[in-house]
Amino acid sequence: MIIRKRALSRRTLLRGLGTTVALPLLDAMIPAATAAARTAAQRPRRLGYVFMPMGCDQSRWTPPGSEGQLGQLSPILGSLASVKEHVTVLTNLELRNAYPGSHATSNSAFLSAAKAKHTESSDYYLGTTADQVAAQQIGRQTQLPSLELSMDMMQTTGQCDNGYACVYQNNLSWSSPTTPLPSEAHPRIVFERLFGDGGSVTERRAALRRRASLLDAVTEDFAALKVDLGPADRRKVAEYLEAVREVERRLHKADEDLAEGGLPVDLHRPLGAPAAYADHARLMFDLQVLALQGEITPICTFQLARETSNRTYPETGVSDPHHPLSHHGNDPEKIARLSKINAFHVSLFAYYLERLQATPDGDGSLLDHCLILYGSGIGNPNVHDHTNLPILVAGGAGSGLKGGRHIRYDAPVPLANLHLTLLQKAGVRIESFADSTGTIDGLFLPKAG
Repeated sequence: MIIRKRALSRRTLLRGLGTTVALPLLDAMIPAATAAARTAAQRPRRLGYVFMPMGCDQSRWTPPGSEGQLGQLSPILGSLASVKEHVTVLTNLELRNAYPGSHATSNSAFLSAAKAKHTESSDYYLGTTADQVAAQQIGRQTQLPSLELSMDMMQTTGQCDNGYACVYQNNLSWSSPTTPLPSEAHPRIVFERLFGDGGSVTERRAALRRRASLLDAVTEDFAALKVDLGPADRRKVAEYLEAVREVERRLHKADEDLAEGGLPVDLHRPLGAPAAYADHARLMFDLQVLALQGEITPICTFQLARETSNRTYPETGVSDPHHPLSHHGNDPEKIARLSKINAFHVSLFAYYLERLQATPDGDGSLLDHCLILYGSGIGNPNVHDHTNLPILVAGGAGSGLKGGRHIRYDAPVPLANLHLTLLQKAGVRIESFADSTGTIDGLFLPKAG
């Protein structure tokens, strides 16, 4: 028997005019008769961060009981039932460097755990955020070191909150203390960034108009690649391309709706995005799934809304704008309405986890090979408190995360400790992060042997 050790390159791309499509991990990419072929393949390290603005109703967030197994879910977390074995809720984390307590510092400290310089001008200063610390080490070998997404147009400038420049509220990610990274809310632009092949945005859009689908351009390349693939790999590539095509269909539908209906009522939404917030958010989550599955990037950040957002969420049955409702004055009815918005945001995150869980990846699912932090930089929004933050971590077997649990700390623990723990687990060489005092014990299963 002849064993061929030559494998398909992990960086194999399908190319066409104005198009580049990265591929998910295939069996053909694992050399035969090697350790990788005999055991579960070493999976890429993937990190995700999803930001929920303006804290939450903590009484409806915190799971019932003291701690331990995540049995009954709280009202806000109820939508996570199908994936709760992959979720760990952490109670009593804090962001000391977010004080003196503001929306600006809630957003800016969430990933940096750093104190923002109090300024209204362009001499802003913060710190390198956890996602960018990771991008600088584990994102170097991918098409995009990281992907920064949001749901809102970022057009606010000047002073936004208690004398803090708007840059602190607009941007979750900072590649250095003086370099904020803008996020993208337009799904079409994100799609073109993931699958476009150079040229200006105008040139790529012109190429798209000349064909029914971006994938039309890679048909010949895929046909040639099939010759070297087994049945399972051909099916895997076909399913991935169909997922890309389905996202593209939804983008076309949003473009058609815009052409028929004129300007959107929701001015937070970019032109050409789906009209409903939930549809827009799911599309942005699906773009992240494609980016992670194709290893276009190993790191995604997503801001579900800006701090002080006055967006309303008709899907929840709540007509109040989010920000005024977060200052509920301990009114039970307002708190109940706020919790509906909190639960709505979590339900969209649950959709993301379900999509990751349903996506095959090597020896498991895509969720098995991800670590994702979800939460807010504010605990009780009524008082701009940065203690007892609503925080959870999601991931799968490949990450070693001990899911299905609620961990409650007796004394407040810096959120930076969690960032440090996740960074080290993802293979980032780092001994401390911001105001960390160490790592968090017990979050992951001990290594065998």
